[in-house]
Amino acid sequence: MDYRLNKARLLDALKQWTFFLKKPVHLIACGGTAMTLHGVKASTKDIDFMVPDEHEYRYLINMLKKVGYKQKSGSGWQNTKDIFQFDIFCGNRIHTTELLESPLIKGNHTPYKQLSNIYIGILNDYDLIVSKLMRGTEIDFQDCVMLFEAHIDYINPDRLADHFNEMLDYHPVGENRIRPNMEIFLEKLYDRGFDNGRQIIK
Repeated sequence: MDYRLNKARLLDALKQWTFFLKKPVHLIACGGTAMTLHGVKASTKDIDFMVPDEHEYRYLINMLKKVGYKQKSGSGWQNTKDIFQFDIFCGNRIHTTELLESPLIKGNHTPYKQLSNIYIGILNDYDLIVSKLMRGTEIDFQDCVMLFEAHIDYINPDRLADHFNEMLDYHPVGENRIRPNMEIFLEKLYDRGFDNGRQIIK
């Protein structure tokens, strides 16, 4: 059985929500879901969305409960009929990382699709990469390299480094553990042939 979702299956899963969501909900794809919708990754294991508006978040969660979704973790919700899980984050937070600005602010996300009352956007590359570097698993590093490689014409390395440092200032707890993650990421870029990656290190 295929436990991963490609872009088509991911959107099919969301289309099921259009039958019971009667009010607008803004979903901003993050994590592997953003990578899949961008076409950078072929598939994703779970479905990751931010719901920046807290009123919309509460409405969505209430409706999910009514149609049979159960809470599997702090952010994870799953229908007993599904083999995959929705990770739904409230406000500006992804897991334990809070972004500097709302992803709904103009320029902080890319519009993707409107499905009835569901608006789907994709988190901007800088927040996407930095939020993954804040976690720093091997899969996160691989995803960051893939996204950088795919969007190299659009990502400003200096802006990426500045954004990472701003996030460290905003999340001082664990700074000593997280700070080396940028250098690890840059070394991986260098190994892939991006010689100018090292100039990002400050």
